[in-house]
Amino acid sequence: MSNSGPPDDPVTGGGWRQQSGAASLPEVFRSVPVPQGGSFWKKIAAYAGPGFLVSVGYMDPGNWATDLAGGAKYGYTLLSVILISNLMAILLQHLCVKLGVVTGRDLAQACRDSYSRPAVWGQWLLCEAAIAACDLAEVVGSAIGLQLLFGIPLVWGCVITSLDVLIILFLQNKGFRYVEALVVTVILTIGGCFLAELVFAKPDLRGVALGFLPTAEIFKNREMLFIAIGILGATVMPHNLYLHSSIVQTRNFERTPAGKAEAIKFASIDSTFALMFALFINGGILVLAAAAFHWSDHREVAAIQDAYQLLSPTLGVGIASTLFALALLASGQNSTLTGTLAGQIVMEGFLNIRVAPWLRRLMTRLIAIVPAVCVIGFFGESRTTDLLIWSQVILSMQLGFAVVPLLLFTGSRAKMGAFANPLWIQLLAWSTAAIIVVLNAKLLFDFFAPPTWQNVLGP
Repeated sequence: MSNSGPPDDPVTGGGWRQQSGAASLPEVFRSVPVPQGGSFWKKIAAYAGPGFLVSVGYMDPGNWATDLAGGAKYGYTLLSVILISNLMAILLQHLCVKLGVVTGRDLAQACRDSYSRPAVWGQWLLCEAAIAACDLAEVVGSAIGLQLLFGIPLVWGCVITSLDVLIILFLQNKGFRYVEALVVTVILTIGGCFLAELVFAKPDLRGVALGFLPTAEIFKNREMLFIAIGILGATVMPHNLYLHSSIVQTRNFERTPAGKAEAIKFASIDSTFALMFALFINGGILVLAAAAFHWSDHREVAAIQDAYQLLSPTLGVGIASTLFALALLASGQNSTLTGTLAGQIVMEGFLNIRVAPWLRRLMTRLIAIVPAVCVIGFFGESRTTDLLIWSQVILSMQLGFAVVPLLLFTGSRAKMGAFANPLWIQLLAWSTAAIIVVLNAKLLFDFFAPPTWQNVLGP
């Protein structure tokens, strides 16, 4: 099989106008072998990896700011928002798998193939804004982690995170599996840190269970809704849709209807398992904040730095704050790795720009580093948590522009053939899109109401 040929024929998918037959991430396209026979577990092992790269975006530092604020202020109530957001993410990432596997196109390429040039440029600019907001959270989160652990100033911490470009280049030249292995190792480190934190915090398990049940109070309370939408934006992120539809194509599966069906099955298992792990991390952050701060007269804790200072004294465990900062640093650096890949995919997919891999990644990294340094320099280090929360709300605003094309493409028989979404998935997917749009409209409406967000973000 060729690693750079045109996408598949219209019988099994990919039957639309294509402006370019170039593969997504051509340097690693179809580079991971898949056994044609073998057991279920051998197949799972072959497909495991892309889901964990995607899951990194669901536990990045932007989640920390919104989850800390939600847990400290409202206890376990917003756990239901994390759960619902995670279920939405599982569905949307499954559709990304289908798009990439069936058509051989990532979401950005599919948009370029299907829409006019002005529309494509508009989508690219919106996507870059979302990536900049996401990268801002990741870069700032990593910088905060470096500052808490080693006392490095935030601006220099932001610059240090740019070294991820070199890490990706080195590992990807050795094979995409090395990138996946690094990401999984860091995810396990984050999970281990939070497992220890939850043991120290001793949360009320009954309260945690009840927190997963939705309540109308979330929609009625403007401050709570603001944080809830931030959690939604931090959990379901637009750049992950572009990323997943691309990296799923690193697997060299059979390009037959049966081979594609198998690839969709195992890649969806991979992403679902990885996102359930992300649910544990996300929920763990909120539960930790609720158990440590909500019932101890620290309900206004939203700043990551404040949480770091208060954790050890509140829980009575000296290492608690260090584990918290270590997990934050690991989360931020992991997210910058996958964010850089997503930036490359978006730039190449929408604009069909073909330059050297090191230059592409340097360009996408500068889009994040330069705004982060400028914003911190302008607003100062004291406003970093405000920036993290607002960055997630901006992400939520951009979601519809990525979700709607994804649903249109995967629901079209002309584009997907026999793999087009069945009616029940169409209903679930469009309901998800409607929830996203309605919540964002509610946020915009409240923007013109009395400025209650000041109570959340401070003066």
